[in-house]
Amino acid sequence: MPRALLAVGATLALLAAAVAFQNPAPDAPAPPSPLPVAVAAPQYWKGNLHTHSLWSDGDDFPEMIADWYRTHGYHFLALTDHNVLAEGEKWAPADGTPKRVQAVQKYAARFGERWLERREKDGKPQVRLKPLAEYRGLLEEPGKFLLVPAEEITHSYAKRPIHMNGINLRDVVKPIDGKDATETISVNLRQVADQRTKTGRFMIAFLNHPNFGWGVRAEEMLLVDGLKYFEVFNGHPGVKNYGDETHASTERVWDIALALRLGKHGLGVVYGLATDDSHAYHEWGLGKTNPGRGWVMVKAAHLTPDTVVKAIDAGDFYSTTGVLLDDVRRDGGDYTLSIRTEPGVSYKTEFVATLKGANLDSTARLDKDGQELPVTRVYGADVGKVVATSTAARPSYRLTGNELYVRAKVTSTKPHPNPYAKGDTEAAWTQPVTP
Repeated sequence: MPRALLAVGATLALLAAAVAFQNPAPDAPAPPSPLPVAVAAPQYWKGNLHTHSLWSDGDDFPEMIADWYRTHGYHFLALTDHNVLAEGEKWAPADGTPKRVQAVQKYAARFGERWLERREKDGKPQVRLKPLAEYRGLLEEPGKFLLVPAEEITHSYAKRPIHMNGINLRDVVKPIDGKDATETISVNLRQVADQRTKTGRFMIAFLNHPNFGWGVRAEEMLLVDGLKYFEVFNGHPGVKNYGDETHASTERVWDIALALRLGKHGLGVVYGLATDDSHAYHEWGLGKTNPGRGWVMVKAAHLTPDTVVKAIDAGDFYSTTGVLLDDVRRDGGDYTLSIRTEPGVSYKTEFVATLKGANLDSTARLDKDGQELPVTRVYGADVGKVVATSTAARPSYRLTGNELYVRAKVTSTKPHPNPYAKGDTEAAWTQPVTP
């Protein structure tokens, strides 16, 4: 057959196939409907990104911890043990302290003796710590609960703690030194960024509790080019969220960093996270490192590690210790929140901003002898000032274009059921937006 006729025949066959695809025969089976989870509208997912287990310095088994979060309304959890991923062979003592004996008994009662793996070594009983790959199938449920591999990259500079969490990691990150605090943060954040590029897997890394051991000052944090997130609230009672008479609070550090990054150094915004940093699961109350104190609400259509990380990366989340928001919306120049109110509870929303042209100069904080203290410097009241206040359930702020950034904090009158500090009420923080 001539080549031209073959080409015509092939073309006619393709056209016939296309028509048949668009107009299937009456008895052809209908194409399957999309899975509901694939067409779901975006929603808020509740998650904690800082948690410790017996894989490092927590006092309970990872399955027990994950089960607590799962049964308390969380949708995702990152177990962030120090400088380790939950992989390989690891055994923990089965006794030695009353708390450990209690932990093993509770573990056996919840998951059954067949799940436990016991042995004796040098005459002492041990229980095997199962890696994430073994236990995640026991607890995860599509669209309901997800475990995300993670690590607390634990390091220091000049004996000052500098810790970062890597989220959705594939490989463990071994911390490396920098010449100062700023570079120590930078080089370890870069390790996560490099792993993300190498693997094609979505990952983020954030700076933990800058006031823990007074480890990181605002001036050091604000100069880190690759820094995009930090913990504005951490539920560990030893991290000094609120500062003291010589140290800035983490919220003050946030505003200083935002103002100088945007107004002076040409760098991007830093988002604020709330986390638990939980270690203690057997003794509860003020002063204990318990779960349930702070978390993030991440807006995404699907509950997968990549979609959660991508939404955080886009700033599509808010942080909270209990106040819930049905929506956070930027519509042109209007920045609007919808608070999920509770009967008998009052809410105050403060819109916090630093305006263009604000004085960004600072002075050293001095000790009683007039010597400069190695702490965050003192900045004027125009850095991070309240530009509007509302008690409405749907507070809104109209951007003028004169702001470097605007963020919102909602404070309620409802006492926190297990507070970070005595007298704490529930609150929420939204992420900064720019004109």
